[in-house]
Amino acid sequence: MADPIIITLDGPAGVGKTTLARMVAQAMGVAYLDTGAMFRATALRLGHGAWDLPGPELAARLAGFTFRLEGAGQDSVLLMNGAPVGDEVRAEHVGMWASNVAARPEVREFQKAAQRAIGRDTSLVAEGRDMGTVVFPRARCKIFLDAAPRVRAMRRAEQLRGMGQEADLDAIEASIRQRDEQDRNRPIAPLVPAPDAVVVDTSGLTLDEVFVRIMDAARS
Repeated sequence: MADPIIITLDGPAGVGKTTLARMVAQAMGVAYLDTGAMFRATALRLGHGAWDLPGPELAARLAGFTFRLEGAGQDSVLLMNGAPVGDEVRAEHVGMWASNVAARPEVREFQKAAQRAIGRDTSLVAEGRDMGTVVFPRARCKIFLDAAPRVRAMRRAEQLRGMGQEADLDAIEASIRQRDEQDRNRPIAPLVPAPDAVVVDTSGLTLDEVFVRIMDAARS
């Protein structure tokens, strides 16, 4: 595609980015890129403690990873080294690992290059934490979603139970607050809205209400 359309959805953990990005991609008939899953899959493949590896060793391991995106809308599939990324990356401890490795410049540069390569020829709804600020700063439409930590914890617990996993609400909220602290205050690509992003606090809104606001912004 000569001039792909990029819509970015950024926001903290548990705000509903994944569900909403899939809905928007489906409505617009474009691919959905879950960059959080890219970080999680990378962290899981690297393993615990990888964030403490020496720079050259970490970069060498990252060089062996590839990502590809197939399909569109709800049928979008993210593949790492040719295999679909599954629900194993959604575990809470993997989320913390992803936040830890995301603080490493080697990981962020690798991810940015992989994400831009995917978006170079494909219209996307790209969901993550720095899509509108770092990866796709020229995106036509930028959305930043937010919600209170307790609200996000409740949503996350419901999601985990729906996947058959145990969910301790207080522990999830503590994890979310810890991730917020790391993501918002890291020196490299901190979690902040782009200057031209539409900011939506989803705390008191239904999923459909948020979806309508995003679609209105995208159409305008």
